[in-house]
Amino acid sequence: MKKQNNRQEYNTTYQLKLPVEISTIIEISDPVYTFCEVMDCIDLRKYLAVKESKTGRKRYNSEILLKVILFAFMEKGYVSLREIEKLCKTDIRFMWLLQDNAPPSHMTIDNFMNETLLENIEDIFAEINGCIFSKEKVDTEHIYIDGTKIPANAYKYGWVWKKSCLKNRNKTFEKITLLLQEINETVACRCVKFGIRTEYAIEYLEQIAEQYARLFWLHPEKIVRGRGHHKSVEQRNYDKLVEYTNKLKKYAEHIKICGEERNSYSKTDTDATFMRMKKDYMGNDQLLPGYNIQIGICDEYISVFDVKQYASDMDCFQPLMEKFNKTYGKYPKYPVADAGYGSFNNYLYCEEHGMEKYMKFTMFKKETEDSKYRDNPYRAVNFPISENGNPVCPNGKEFTYLYSRPVKGNKYGRTEELYQCEDCTNCPHKEKCCKCEGNRIVRLNEELTEFHKEVLSNLNSVHGALLRMNRSIQAEGAFGTIKCNKSYQRIRRRGLKSVILEIAMISCGFNLHKYHLKSLARQLAA
Repeated sequence: MKKQNNRQEYNTTYQLKLPVEISTIIEISDPVYTFCEVMDCIDLRKYLAVKESKTGRKRYNSEILLKVILFAFMEKGYVSLREIEKLCKTDIRFMWLLQDNAPPSHMTIDNFMNETLLENIEDIFAEINGCIFSKEKVDTEHIYIDGTKIPANAYKYGWVWKKSCLKNRNKTFEKITLLLQEINETVACRCVKFGIRTEYAIEYLEQIAEQYARLFWLHPEKIVRGRGHHKSVEQRNYDKLVEYTNKLKKYAEHIKICGEERNSYSKTDTDATFMRMKKDYMGNDQLLPGYNIQIGICDEYISVFDVKQYASDMDCFQPLMEKFNKTYGKYPKYPVADAGYGSFNNYLYCEEHGMEKYMKFTMFKKETEDSKYRDNPYRAVNFPISENGNPVCPNGKEFTYLYSRPVKGNKYGRTEELYQCEDCTNCPHKEKCCKCEGNRIVRLNEELTEFHKEVLSNLNSVHGALLRMNRSIQAEGAFGTIKCNKSYQRIRRRGLKSVILEIAMISCGFNLHKYHLKSLARQLAA
């Protein structure tokens, strides 16, 4: 008789084998080692110091949280909070970074970002760059600038237009004027008259409503409203006055949110502005809520970034350079940018701060490629100058100086000189000349013309051609990596400060990943 084996097997193929050293399992070429090499060079305690509460549970280790977050952004480009939580539970590299601590929840990570990182992320970004730049000996004299518009996390049809608010506010002022004229007729018997103006302050209208209610013993809490209730003339006037006052409050709030630099904002993210994006999904030139992201690249690393609420790149150049100066203690010698940044203000700003002018102006391509446009004898900049210092038209007639006038919206006091031709009678070039400059009057700005000549000379040199080529590779390549390779097509957070936090973390991850790739290439070459 065969003996029955009653022995039970308690081991499984998934049984844990001790001892386990996680660092021996991770490959030596893994990015986590490069990441730790950089983070160990930085003293994070000065940015993450938080007062411990005497009650409640102990706070999670801030340094470990920051390392987990930045490594996630280094690996993924952009990663959600729940995905970071999942990685801490499943990815062995994140477990190694946690140092035997329990995986943080997504709410712990979110609270840490909003309470600690929101104010200090730009300083941490500068510290990471300082460590990488010193190891890589990055050249900060050459900076390649570019910008892109990224859609915001906002409802694309919930907009507020500043011009519409101003227009409707003026219409409301007119209605208030008519209403006050009618009210003055009813209160004339009481020897009272309310002042009529072209524009009305909200406080002034509230005082009128209060006095009017006191004159006719109107109690707002007892006023009858709704269908079937008869309203007196006084009550109707009072209700209209309150309605118009509330409308003015709403318009004032909209205009205040827009500010001076913006013409619109989104209702679901008041910091987002409606602007044209490169990808027009509807094909109808539709405006979408978004932010203007600016970056400056030095030797393939993001050296500086900025987030703006307006679409014009031209106005973003000076704030970006000031941020660069604040971070690195100097201005770059060679700022290279495309035609969106070249303007009189920016050229003069470069002149004041010792920077060379390598930003294209609007007509740079036509100036260099279209000889017919460049050598057109009917352009004012191509007119010869007489001994008296006045331009001379193609017919040999000398222009006379009229006056100088300031250019609108120019902060540097830029002016343009206006000249008028002495006589255009029977001129064979009249049609072409007038077509170019208009009505015998030409406008000249000698300083801007000299700037354009200097920019053309700089960019058309061998050095300028190399800088232009590098800008298209490095600056546009950085956005290509972030938007396409890392699939960052839309901003996830709402509010300007939160968007700056998001872009800062993406920039940190980009630089750390770039440093890892370069270190790995050096190791393989050796």
